Amino acid sequence: MNAKKTVFIIGATNRPDIIDGALLRPGRLDQLIYIPLPDEASRRQIFKANLRKSPLAPDVCLDTMAKFTQGFSGADITEICQRACKYAIRESIEKDMEKEKAQLENPDAMEDDVDEVPEITRCHFEEAMKYARRSVSDADIRKYQSFAQTLQQSRGFGSEFRFPEGGVAGAAPAAAVGGTPAAAAFATPADDEDDLYN
Repeated sequence: MNAKKTVFIIGATNRPDIIDGALLRPGRLDQLIYIPLPDEASRRQIFKANLRKSPLAPDVCLDTMAKFTQGFSGADITEICQRACKYAIRESIEKDMEKEKAQLENPDAMEDDVDEVPEITRCHFEEAMKYARRSVSDADIRKYQSFAQTLQQSRGFGSEFRFPEGGVAGAAPAAAVGGTPAAAAFATPADDEDDLYN
């Protein structure tokens, strides 16, 4: 039994201005979708997704960080989260080294197995935010928006298509396409139709 399979090709670029025009013809990349930078609610969800497996201190407010990161891309937000995690890991390692050093200096002291840095704290995020940067400039955003608008305007010929009133046979065309009556534009002479199947 032969089952039909459909394959969808999806591409992404941050340089739409250099896409080969041949790729944009009908039947190839049929739809081009401009995806803007994330809004505040989306940025909060990106923070949440990046930190879903990370232990956060109760006073870390994702809403505050989402507000602060206006104009940041998903990749920029991911970098902030990764940097905060690294700072927490680094602090945890330093605390463990201090405990080992204290144990060597005083072997009779009771060893404490409590994790000194069990969570990513506000301090880690505040430090990470010092190095936060936007990878997409305002000029780039304006360029993308202009491209999206140009692309939308170039789709279709913009005239309103209507079928002729009162059925196809013998009716006067309701609209014209490029100076040709609509009925004539889509009509196929009987001779051509015979040739098509012979």
